[in-house]
Amino acid sequence: MPFRNVAIGRYEDDTLKCVLAEFISTLIFVFAGEGSVLAFAELTSGADLTPEGLVAVALCHGLALFVAVAIAANISGGHVNPAVTFGLFVGGHITLLKGILYWIAQLLGAAIACLLLRLVCNGATTSPHALSTGEPVYAALILEVVITFGLVYTVYATAADPRSKGNVGIVAPLAIGLIVAANILFAGAFDGGSMNPARSFGPALVAWDFTNHWVYWVGPLLGGALAGIVYELFIMCPEPSHQPLPTEEY
Repeated sequence: MPFRNVAIGRYEDDTLKCVLAEFISTLIFVFAGEGSVLAFAELTSGADLTPEGLVAVALCHGLALFVAVAIAANISGGHVNPAVTFGLFVGGHITLLKGILYWIAQLLGAAIACLLLRLVCNGATTSPHALSTGEPVYAALILEVVITFGLVYTVYATAADPRSKGNVGIVAPLAIGLIVAANILFAGAFDGGSMNPARSFGPALVAWDFTNHWVYWVGPLLGGALAGIVYELFIMCPEPSHQPLPTEEY
């Protein structure tokens, strides 16, 4: 059941390694993801994002996240996203203390990635996630909830579920990267398709533009929590206590 294994936790021997892994993975992901946005702006002299550009940005995010999750999976679990961390906390897969430290590492990694981009991209200003013209705030909020639900549900099904060990667990980073790329292909035209408060925080901090920034926190956190609750409550059910009958006894 959701919340049944929620715990405050304590500092453990591997905590620092896990936090460092989350920091590095988030830095790599945001550097590549936001870098693709800045590269498109540079190549098109600041023109609006075209369908081809959206495909390139989505693909870059998906590939970068695939790598970021894969390199941290055996150390920290490869969250690379405060919404994923929160969704796993709701299901009791990470303690409160470690979750908070993960958040700090993820936000710091995203901020430093954007600062580095500003240094190496001719002082280009980062591009915070923003609502498209005419997109209502409530619609963007619902969109972030839905697409983040899909992301965190994928994390549960391919990585957190004990039954996903083996071949399914091996493809978890790929599946996570693909769902993010697919969601950006759709949601990118409306609100940028964040699904990740850290991914939104880094560019907003460096550009010092927090317009509607709360949408990219509330939406993903709600979506992540909802995915954790649904998966724990309806999918990750306890095994039956009785032994199954042999088929010949039916």
